[in-house]
Amino acid sequence: MDDVIVLDNLTKTYGRRRGLDGLTLQVRAGEVLGYLGPNGAGKSTTIRLLLDLIRPTAGSARVFGLDPRTDAVALHRRIGYLPGDFAVDGRQSVRACLRFLAALRGGVPAARIDALAERLDLDQGARIKSLSKGNRQKVGLIQAFMHEPELLILDEPSSGLDPLVQQTFLAMVTESARRGATVFMSSHVLAEVEAVADRVAIIRDGRLVALDTVAGLRHQAVRAVELMFAEPIVAADFAQIPGVSDLTVNETVLRCRLTGTPDALLRAATRHTVTGLLATEPALDDLFHIYYSGATRAA
Repeated sequence: MDDVIVLDNLTKTYGRRRGLDGLTLQVRAGEVLGYLGPNGAGKSTTIRLLLDLIRPTAGSARVFGLDPRTDAVALHRRIGYLPGDFAVDGRQSVRACLRFLAALRGGVPAARIDALAERLDLDQGARIKSLSKGNRQKVGLIQAFMHEPELLILDEPSSGLDPLVQQTFLAMVTESARRGATVFMSSHVLAEVEAVADRVAIIRDGRLVALDTVAGLRHQAVRAVELMFAEPIVAADFAQIPGVSDLTVNETVLRCRLTGTPDALLRAATRHTVTGLLATEPALDDLFHIYYSGATRAA
């Protein structure tokens, strides 16, 4: 499968502050990549480099095999972009604004724009300056999706949207991916990333610290496990099992922390009569906060 985005040792410094530090990442054609990280991690810097809104200090970025700097015009025709701070002329009506942006893209059928506005419950007759943040965000979403781009670059796309509209947005992302578009989505809303992302990249302090599916990240997470047995057991029978730590045994109850697959632990347990099993599934928020805080790093 071809890579739509290829970042190679991409670095951006702002004086003494480093925005990106040797970021290497590939985004596959047709996938939805959730791009996560705490504020200041380098998410928006990455997006601005992809669009040639800023220039790298070192390293390179390629989009569809092209250079964002020298091939910006050709690339922008193929990209739908929603910035984190979407802003347009507030004096325009929504309809005039969207028609103007469509004309800049070489024309988009009015029926396509109308259908998206209806789907997002957006009044095209309203003035931009009269809109709430959520409704301004809807304008931004429509202009990003309306020309059915090959690549969607979305920076905090659901900011200000109510839950029902968030679900509509997620459906739009899924439909775009099904028609073959690639989606690069920076987000703080972890549930939406889990709902639509094929893979998740987590960035911290300008560096990639994890890249996997949500299921894969969960597989690497630590679970608290409690096993209950019909007869007393000894800790030595379980102490050498891969992934088991903080093991304690109190007569017929075993408690431990488990990283990775539970297979070996369960095989050892079935040598005895098991009467109960409790295992905590790591919460998605907790899982990502582990990476945000630097408690673990990518392999």
